[in-house]
Amino acid sequence: MLIRSCRLVDKPGHFFDVTVTGEKISAVNLSTDYEISDTQDHQVIDGKGALLTTSLAEPHAHLDKAFLSERVTNPTGDLMGAINAIEANRHLMNIDDTIVRAERAVRLMVSNGVTAIRTHADVTEWNSLDSIEALTEVRNRTRNIVEMQIVALLGWPLTGDLGQANLALGKKAIDLGADILGGCPHLDADSIGANIALLQLATELGCALDLHTDEHTDAHRVSLEDLAERVIATKFAHSVTASHCVSLGMQTEDVQHRISEKVALANIGVITLPHTNLFLQGRDTTVAPPRGLTAVRALRNAGVRVAAGADNLQDPFNPVGNGDPLETASLLVLAAHQLPDDAFATISNIAKSVMGLPETQLKIGALANLMLTPANSIREAIANRSSRLMVMRNGRISHLISN
Repeated sequence: MLIRSCRLVDKPGHFFDVTVTGEKISAVNLSTDYEISDTQDHQVIDGKGALLTTSLAEPHAHLDKAFLSERVTNPTGDLMGAINAIEANRHLMNIDDTIVRAERAVRLMVSNGVTAIRTHADVTEWNSLDSIEALTEVRNRTRNIVEMQIVALLGWPLTGDLGQANLALGKKAIDLGADILGGCPHLDADSIGANIALLQLATELGCALDLHTDEHTDAHRVSLEDLAERVIATKFAHSVTASHCVSLGMQTEDVQHRISEKVALANIGVITLPHTNLFLQGRDTTVAPPRGLTAVRALRNAGVRVAAGADNLQDPFNPVGNGDPLETASLLVLAAHQLPDDAFATISNIAKSVMGLPETQLKIGALANLMLTPANSIREAIANRSSRLMVMRNGRISHLISN
């Protein structure tokens, strides 16, 4: 496959031809004029001067809830309002309906340059394993165009006698096809006990952890530090991801630095989620409301891998969103004061790293996970969010606007 006449981020002012053989990039050359005979053995894609970059990743989605805004509303607009709205309307959802909505979301994300998705799936007393069953089916249907990781998002409590039922559901979810164990320790009456229970269960099951951590603006509650200390102390053998981490942004600079250093030492990846947290958080503060984001700068300065995701897509947790990680990057520029190139990294290679996937470099021998965007630069791509002309996963085209 030959991608002709495209721009590269690190070589402005020139056009390049990139050849893909099998799953990998096999040549990167300055554009030249070809005779038809020179390209007859290649599928040729006219880059039209568009920007060729690494593909994108969505490291934190809730595909089982996608596109529920029209039937499930959140009158209070906050986190518990969204949770209560979902639970009160479970009767409006079933496995078949979830499959349709989730597959629609996946295909939308793929058209926007996404080649990997990590999605959480509710595993609760009220929802049982329905979301796991639905999302494993969607994973099977879309496995040729995207890599999907499923996180079993357990309900609470996770400690004491009542916690045993939720932990048992977690075991069943992993057996049924979920890849990663998840939960919400900050919603548990005993957040430290929840951290312990989840680490123990993940160790028993031999799987990674991705936790909704401190999704609130209460500066007096930070379970992230305990999580980092326990990962270090137990020498937990699998990857750990902490999503949200909102209350870290409410700490003093010294506390942010201290906790960030521990998170870095524990090698915990952090995912900030600007869409949903800007919508849900800070509603109880009428003067100088917090932005609801984690301490991105402190974490990055400490060496923590900070990725970014969209979280929810047009549901009670986030009534808007278009399934495009470039929108997430735009919000990071505006709300987290990230430069465009840094924001782009959070939705591409850093997100892939946090997901345990290989990063993409535009060089010979690298996996061809690529996208073409009509833009002259990363900044312009984020600003305009033009339709992706092509998306490629492991050397195979997953989305193409006809040349």
